[in-house]
Amino acid sequence: MSELAAEDSWYDDDAFADDALSRRRSRARRRGTDPDVRRPAEDGPGPRRAGDGADDGADARRRDPGTRPEVDDLDPDGTEGDEPAWSTWGEAQHGPEPRPGWVIPDLGAVDADLGVLKTGKEADVHLVERSVPGTDRRSLVAAKRYRSRQHRMFHRDASYVEGRRVRRSRETRAMARRTAFGLDLLAGQWAQAEFQALGRLWQLGEATGTIAVPYPVQLHGTEVMLEFVGDPDGTAAPRLAQLRPAPDELEDLWHQLLAALGTLANEGLAHGDLSAYNLLVHDGRLVIIDLPQVVDVVANPQGPGYLARDVRNVADWFLARGLAPDRVDVDDLVRSLLADTVHR
Repeated sequence: MSELAAEDSWYDDDAFADDALSRRRSRARRRGTDPDVRRPAEDGPGPRRAGDGADDGADARRRDPGTRPEVDDLDPDGTEGDEPAWSTWGEAQHGPEPRPGWVIPDLGAVDADLGVLKTGKEADVHLVERSVPGTDRRSLVAAKRYRSRQHRMFHRDASYVEGRRVRRSRETRAMARRTAFGLDLLAGQWAQAEFQALGRLWQLGEATGTIAVPYPVQLHGTEVMLEFVGDPDGTAAPRLAQLRPAPDELEDLWHQLLAALGTLANEGLAHGDLSAYNLLVHDGRLVIIDLPQVVDVVANPQGPGYLARDVRNVADWFLARGLAPDRVDVDDLVRSLLADTVHR
């Protein structure tokens, strides 16, 4: 058995926990996330609402992040809770411009964690509501948080990151030896890689309409904040694996997938872990997620193998759901995509 085949399931970052989803939905309803429900007033410490007349310096703090309380002042124990925290927009890297209209770049915005959307080996994804106090401006985003070094399981980094450059030999050695410093570097490398890949592919999607990924809102440390793909009430879009599409819908999704694979290949890339579990379907649109391990097919010696595995994984799912076999020639598709990566 090849190394790739033996390790197919390493990045199992696709397990939605039903109980976590239920808790998140319940919390979202209590918080008034539904657009028809106003959030109830909150008691206790936390960011003060604008316009309440209680703090004459509130407007100045919103303009100048240096005068705002630190997040740790709001949550001294460093633990997550129901109280909102100041937005980290002022200290973060930002996604590509022009930004979608729903992005809230205000320095005085606050973020409220509404619960866990998804859990995985390397990262958890939380549903976060970012809002501007005293206004009706609010949006839901997904915060992907790579875990602390005590809980990370980066055991297959090497084959994915071949072709990526780390300038300092000390950093390379630390990552290879899985020292505490190296694990922190790895988490940052995964977060940075995903943020950059999302930005690049989102811009391509906007220009060509051939691929859809969540918009990357910001990168702050090892947290990637990105577009929440779902409904305004906090209901996440289903994974492709959860669906049983009708024949015409199945055909349409297959065509969308072929276009996305072609776009990746034209950029010299492969997803690296593509399956029906990291494809979302929202309003008929196929959206690719989970891109930290995106592979440079040309620079990485194992890149062609990852691309071929991606194609086989998704083709097998579509065939099992009833796509006509004459619509899928895996070997021919792989050859065509590899040719696109070479001649781009």
